[in-house]
Amino acid sequence: MEVVICPTHDDLSIRAARIVAELLRAKPDPVLGLPIGSTPIGLYHELVRMHREEGLSLARARTFNLIEYVGLGPEHPQSSHRFMRQYLFDHVDICPDKVYAPSGLAMDLDAHCLFYEQQIADCGGIDLQVLGIGTDGHIAFNEPGSSFSSRTRRVALARQTIDDNARFFPSRQHVPLMAVSLGIGTILEARRILLLASGPNKAGILAAAVEGIINEMCPASALQLHEHVTVLTDESAASRLTVSAGQRR
Repeated sequence: MEVVICPTHDDLSIRAARIVAELLRAKPDPVLGLPIGSTPIGLYHELVRMHREEGLSLARARTFNLIEYVGLGPEHPQSSHRFMRQYLFDHVDICPDKVYAPSGLAMDLDAHCLFYEQQIADCGGIDLQVLGIGTDGHIAFNEPGSSFSSRTRRVALARQTIDDNARFFPSRQHVPLMAVSLGIGTILEARRILLLASGPNKAGILAAAVEGIINEMCPASALQLHEHVTVLTDESAASRLTVSAGQRR
């Protein structure tokens, strides 16, 4: 696991975008796993800038959204579909038929989750999975206690996640209680993983995930088992890490 400590969230976002851009230039048709949330917005802004000013193309890329809230359709303002269009897809040359996202409205969610897993497999697996980390250690919506072998499935959101996400909705009561999420086992099959962490509220859980004991009560600690993980963090989120100065970039 490589830990790169950046001075600010903007620096983190630029470095993350460079990693994605390097893959796009080396392999024009990569498979990307992409998250929603406040942390990756800077990454998406930088990718849009690189597309407009440097000619970076996503025309052949295929993307998989990490999650979707159960009960939200693709046009809902807080759906993962809408988020990705707002911050990335509507501003670059990605092909709509190469964008994959779980449905929050599927009649048979269990069957839909199996279908989503098959879509990933049919695309050859995920080349680069970008992740954020929740204040309770969740990755995607794999809450504490999630099995490290879990696959895409319907999950119940933890109270902490509902509280944290309430800022995106009119009130806490409007936050969905369930979601469809890639499983930890699915995430760990990605060829490379990029974990983004920003802000002082992530300091404790990032230290637990990166340097703590590997256990299911901290789902992000499963990333220690992967052979190619890059952690990009700003100074505030890294404040409780014990990595040496030589690992700061």
